[in-house]
Amino acid sequence: MALDDEELKARMNRFVPPTAEILGQEILEIDSAAGWVKMKFQPVAACRNPMGNIQGGIMVAMLDDAAAFAAIIKSGKRIGIPTIELKTSFFAPAKFGVPLFATGRCLKLGKRVAFMEADLFDEAGTLLARLTTSAIPVELPEPGQLVDRK
Repeated sequence: MALDDEELKARMNRFVPPTAEILGQEILEIDSAAGWVKMKFQPVAACRNPMGNIQGGIMVAMLDDAAAFAAIIKSGKRIGIPTIELKTSFFAPAKFGVPLFATGRCLKLGKRVAFMEADLFDEAGTLLARLTTSAIPVELPEPGQLVDRK
């Protein structure tokens, strides 16, 4: 039985990758037909760089998750989406202690490769970073390394 978008969102917010706790990850909206997701992040203090902002690699991790979730949602199956390449452009620092928001889009989901992009914003709507990426869709017979947030 296929889940509708609200059921899928609830399930994906309950069963999360271990990094979700570090990133303070929450899925806010999904559109599985369009392959689109909106996520909220509030990373832990250990994610700060020496200037007190969110470290760039942590921003990339948020964007990578948003892009991957968009492809997973679009697939309608249990898949892994290992990255084969990515590029991130940074436009402004991500301040620590304020919510960050990402939108992920699956541009094309093929049998052998998926193309995605994601944007990261602060709560004022300022574009902080953009990621473009490609990955290999891999069907998963078993649940991966997920934490149940009961």
